[in-house]
Amino acid sequence: MVKSVLVAYALWAVGGPLGLHHLYLGRDSHALLWMLTLGGFGFGWVREVIRIPAYVTEANQHVEEKEERTHNTGLPPASPVRFAGQVCVGIYFGTVALIGLNSLNYFYLIVLPLSVGAGVHLVSNVGQQTSNLQKTLTACLVTSPIFYGSTLSPLPISLAASVTAVQHRRFKPPRAPGNQQKLGPRLYRLSLAWLAFSAPLGYSIFHNTTATLYYLSDSIAALLDIFWFLPWLRDVLEYILLMPYRILCALTGGGYHEEAWRKVLEILLKEYTHREKEALQILSLETEASVEEITRSYRELAKTWHPDHNPSKDAEQMFLKIQEAYEVLLRWHKPRRFK
Repeated sequence: MVKSVLVAYALWAVGGPLGLHHLYLGRDSHALLWMLTLGGFGFGWVREVIRIPAYVTEANQHVEEKEERTHNTGLPPASPVRFAGQVCVGIYFGTVALIGLNSLNYFYLIVLPLSVGAGVHLVSNVGQQTSNLQKTLTACLVTSPIFYGSTLSPLPISLAASVTAVQHRRFKPPRAPGNQQKLGPRLYRLSLAWLAFSAPLGYSIFHNTTATLYYLSDSIAALLDIFWFLPWLRDVLEYILLMPYRILCALTGGGYHEEAWRKVLEILLKEYTHREKEALQILSLETEASVEEITRSYRELAKTWHPDHNPSKDAEQMFLKIQEAYEVLLRWHKPRRFK
């Protein structure tokens, strides 16, 4: 059936972020990508306003023409946009896995790299291109032990997988005439893929909200700490990352509502890890201790255990523990100060 540019634009306008126009054009991988990322985080959907005519032309091409083009062209052209999309979606899939599946055994060695690789391969499989799934996943599995346990590990894993996918890109083999699949089975497979992606994330959000927000807060703090040498850039990024919170406060009217939201978020985020609980014990503090109380206790203990004032042989080791505990608790409080 011949595809219409007008219908494609209508579907793009009505349900573009959900990939309805790609589903109409038979671009199932692209449709699934848009379903999982809401139109490529919005940017891809907007960009497609000038790409839809080309998509429709591609969908209406005869199978023999596709086959001839495939044999004559060789490798698909390398695209910086596709590469950037592979990296971003790989990180996105890895972050979702970190939120919803990090309690699984061998998570950092198997589950996380496979999740990142699935995201990278999904982007590399969009349109008439594809890549070698086995080699992409192998690159992820080889890279993941190097960054084992790191909050930012999805980034290097996604970069390695994206480079591998680009190196092994190729055109998809053309389908034989009359081999177009019906809409029902296609929707069934897309629904299963969407469910497999969203179920762990949904479970984590609704049944483990505190841990989810805690991880997101730590991720934001780790990202901001990268730019410690550029304070102005760090402040700009912090302002942008906290924009959803400010918008939420504005929508609820500000004032009393803003203060209420701040208290709710602080309560949800007030969860200590084992390391932070040890830091509280070292500084002889309760879990509700404020920054001022932490600083006061640190100064008193540091003065008591400073090697210059304490002749004990354990003084230096205890002094270092006090300093480390103070830094750990300050890092815990810093990302939770909503401005």
